[in-house]
Amino acid sequence: MKIFAYGIREDEEPSLKKWEENNPDVEVEYTKNTLTADSARLAEGADGVVTLQTSAYTREALEVLKKLGITKISIRNVGFDNFNFKDLNDLGFSLTNVPVYSPNAIAEHTVILMGRLLRRVPEFDQKMDNGDFTWSPTIGKEYREQTVGVVGTGHIGRVVIKILQGFGAKVVAYDVYHNQDIEKQGLYVDSLEELYKQSDIITLHVPLFDSNKHMINDQAIEQMKDGVYIINCARGELIDTNALIKGLDSGKIAGAGLDVLDNENSVFGKVWSSVENIPDEKIRNLAERINVIITPHSAFYTETAIHNMINTAFDSNKELIEGQQPSTLVDTKA
Repeated sequence: MKIFAYGIREDEEPSLKKWEENNPDVEVEYTKNTLTADSARLAEGADGVVTLQTSAYTREALEVLKKLGITKISIRNVGFDNFNFKDLNDLGFSLTNVPVYSPNAIAEHTVILMGRLLRRVPEFDQKMDNGDFTWSPTIGKEYREQTVGVVGTGHIGRVVIKILQGFGAKVVAYDVYHNQDIEKQGLYVDSLEELYKQSDIITLHVPLFDSNKHMINDQAIEQMKDGVYIINCARGELIDTNALIKGLDSGKIAGAGLDVLDNENSVFGKVWSSVENIPDEKIRNLAERINVIITPHSAFYTETAIHNMINTAFDSNKELIEGQQPSTLVDTKA
């Protein structure tokens, strides 16, 4: 049995080596390159592939794999919105993901972004860099005085709620599918509009679908409290960047913590000599603001999460090759 992996980073190699040691019956080869029509040929002779990338998986790349006799794909992350399910179904592919690798990693990052905004850390950093070690007038807010609206109560959203409750924040939540424990606590509101109206902070923890793309738009922002904070550690396309900028300009939005951005692939993963050289005008606009904190899609990035992503993805791919049905199988027919 042979598995070929794409997009393997240096930080993943120790976990991958351990997996290989525990699975001596599997030959593993890999490349740091992403899966494209050209790089797909590198998988010749493999029975399955493991991959991770934020760019789109093209039909051309899948067709090359299909010609090589490979129809088993396992991704090392949760989101599969960069696949076209029609392509997968037309070509007879099976797909697995890593539904849970470390909810705590993303939840902790989410709450840290909130805290940095509430306590105006970027402003203090700027002041102190300029030799200003005074506190006034850069006054902060406390978690326990905030109502936080959590959109999405899956694995990550529920950990966010637990952490926030530990800080004493009031939490309201919205999800089409109710979690029994959150239901018992009485945290759900009946609509997004109700959540928007109540919340001092809104944090997004939902997958991206065509139906919720740009769910944070002009209309949604209009329904929010004045001075709201918006946190997004889910998918960049959930927020209409033009609407966000408009809200920041007007003061309707007091600040934003963004680990993901619309069109982030044009900026993330690259080194820019300065913010002014960022090619995407809207991302550059956000990056230049003192009340917007951007991190490069790194909320997941902990040692624990990387270890779990490698193990789950490779275990799943091995199971697919062996003809089993992994619990991580994605329903591409839905």
